[in-house]
Amino acid sequence: MTNNDVLKKLRVALSLRDTDILDILKLVEFNMSKSEISAIFRKEDHPNYKECGDQLLRNFLNGLIIKQRGKR
Repeated sequence: MTNNDVLKKLRVALSLRDTDILDILKLVEFNMSKSEISAIFRKEDHPNYKECGDQLLRNFLNGLIIKQRGKR
């Protein structure tokens, strides 16, 4: 299972939209554009597909923790 798959499954499970994901990433000061986010959710054979790296997934998960629990 790739990082893209993990992010897609979390997106569906938590009913998140692209703007929600961007807001979560902003909580950890990791800025991305909406087009970069949509490229991650494309199929692998699409010309604009972008692989989700470890850093992006790590920052998303850290931002999700902050959103759910609050800052320390």
